[in-house]
Amino acid sequence: MSGEGGYGAPILGPVYLPPRQKRIVDEVLRGAASVDEVAERLHVKREDLMRDIEELRARGLLRVEKRSRAYYELTGEAQKYLESGLPEARVLMVLEKAGRPVKREELSSEAERLGVRLSPKEASIGVSQLARTGALKFTPEGIVLGSPEKAREAVSKTAEALRRLKSGKPVDEKVLSELRRRKLVIRRERAELLLSPTDTLRFLEERGMIKVGRVITTLTPEDIESGAWREAYFKPFDLSVEPPTPSYGRKHPYLEFLDWIREILVSMGFEEMKGPHVELELWNFDALFQAQDHPAREIHDTYFVKGRPRGRFSDAEYMERVARTHRDGWLTGSRGWGYEWDPERALRLVLRTQTTAVSMRTIYSRGPGEYMCFSLDRVFRPENLDAKHSMEFYQLEGIIVGRHVTFRHLLGFFREMARRLGLGEVKVKPAYFPFTEPSVEGFIKHPHLGWIEVFPGGMFRPEVIEPLGLKGFNVAAWGIGVDRIAMTVMGIDDIRLLFTQDVEWIRSQPRPLIREMLR
Repeated sequence: MSGEGGYGAPILGPVYLPPRQKRIVDEVLRGAASVDEVAERLHVKREDLMRDIEELRARGLLRVEKRSRAYYELTGEAQKYLESGLPEARVLMVLEKAGRPVKREELSSEAERLGVRLSPKEASIGVSQLARTGALKFTPEGIVLGSPEKAREAVSKTAEALRRLKSGKPVDEKVLSELRRRKLVIRRERAELLLSPTDTLRFLEERGMIKVGRVITTLTPEDIESGAWREAYFKPFDLSVEPPTPSYGRKHPYLEFLDWIREILVSMGFEEMKGPHVELELWNFDALFQAQDHPAREIHDTYFVKGRPRGRFSDAEYMERVARTHRDGWLTGSRGWGYEWDPERALRLVLRTQTTAVSMRTIYSRGPGEYMCFSLDRVFRPENLDAKHSMEFYQLEGIIVGRHVTFRHLLGFFREMARRLGLGEVKVKPAYFPFTEPSVEGFIKHPHLGWIEVFPGGMFRPEVIEPLGLKGFNVAAWGIGVDRIAMTVMGIDDIRLLFTQDVEWIRSQPRPLIREMLR
């Protein structure tokens, strides 16, 4: 169709359609009355046709009407009955096989004896359904079949109705009503699009003016020179449509949160320290005065490197100090653990279970002094993955080293961090860790998960710091569960979201705002 004749009359010429649109109008002209019918005939999904149908409607070739159509969907119970048999069918089978009266309360056990699966609840349902048909007789001795033919007919009718509904075919209204009463089917509404040809389409079809043409989205010089444009369908441009908003890249919200934690700590005077993920047991356990037979060092609490390889450490003097501290306390005033420490075990490789290993390496390398350091990195523990726990998570480790550092400095740090992060009230209670004394656990309140522990810490014991050369110095240390803090700040209640790769979720999350950054 192109141009107009006198008095606005349209001049009708050949109409070129893309191949699929030509097939759609052919099916509508053959009598297909709905999108579902056309989709079935073309062996495609109905949603794949919607754009083509809208373009045909816009060109005045199809009429499209919308209506709601009711259909029935089988419930889970009905699906189960289709697979294992209706309860009334299995009751019928038991009564026929038994060949004698069976008491109602004994139907389930009789079914088990005869190799028929029938729970007490299903037995009750089956008896009720068969009784409604008049196929059963109730005697003092039990239930017997009065009319097996009636029973078989009723069972067959119900099973056939379920099969027809599953395949989308109609069933008798009376049977349908009974199935709805039994809650075996649910009525649903579905929007249906009805298609019909316009007068224009019929006119063009009668004259053979509907043709298949190549779709052209970009006109090339070759199309013009060859004349191919004359028998092509030009994809129209709608310049009023807003272009899609480009999806700009952004950092994962959790990584942004971790960066802000680093900024807060640096602003408080801390330096960041780094350490390896694969660690010696020496730094992960032994330097922390954790006995070699401690349960946390077993395979159910620690990831060991496959093959149990060993690392290297050349400072024999430090190894001897650790050995003596474990054996008898060395010069620390402790009695030690009273066993012979194994240096070979200390050199085994594990995935670090705590970033406290990084603190041990830092104190070993820096020695006595006045300094504050933190480590924000991943640790690994064999946990069951759920909303609160993960086998791989971030830990915020920190140490404050100095001659006059006390336990009150540690509590003050916890409260200051909570204030800067907007976490609200902090509750603390005494705790026990093998390498700190006194020790404490700090709790904050998550809006959905309740009180969660995020601030464990304490003062390093002499058995930890004196073998490292810190005689006369104190060290306040903590290992914060920063993932749980992030959940509170970001307003989420599942730790797994912190590591999700769902791009849509990442884009939709607001940037986590920390009050400290707004001052």
